[in-house]
Amino acid sequence: DEPKIDNSTQEPMNCTNHTAYVQCLPAPNITCKDHLGIEKVFTGHEVGFYKPIACRNVNGYSYKVAVALSLFLGWLGADRFYLGYPALGLLKFCTVGFCGIGSLIDFILISMQIVGPSDGSSYIIDYYGARLTRLTITNATFRKMQTYP
Repeated sequence: DEPKIDNSTQEPMNCTNHTAYVQCLPAPNITCKDHLGIEKVFTGHEVGFYKPIACRNVNGYSYKVAVALSLFLGWLGADRFYLGYPALGLLKFCTVGFCGIGSLIDFILISMQIVGPSDGSSYIIDYYGARLTRLTITNATFRKMQTYP
């Protein structure tokens, strides 16, 4: 089955630890043995297992609101207050957005989703909106060696 989507967060329901589980229904007349050797015949209507799917952790911060605040009220620090950075918001308020340069930089950083909410969650972004995925390289990442002619 397709995951049920929460309309307020635009993410699958019951998303915890960046994982949601979707019911998988085996085809009718499939016989499976479990780890104890007990056979079970599925009719196609009962849940066979739950498939884990990746989801984003969201806590109510809207991407559209953050960009709009940064564009129109960034010189007052409203964007940083909204995202949970009160010290930076107060500093931007007292310096009038670092004379406008800090407001421009923050607008670019928020628009590119480099600066996000302070609690580490992701923005709420509609499915038709832009969504960036960060690529990371770890020790488990396969690296192809370059060959020189």
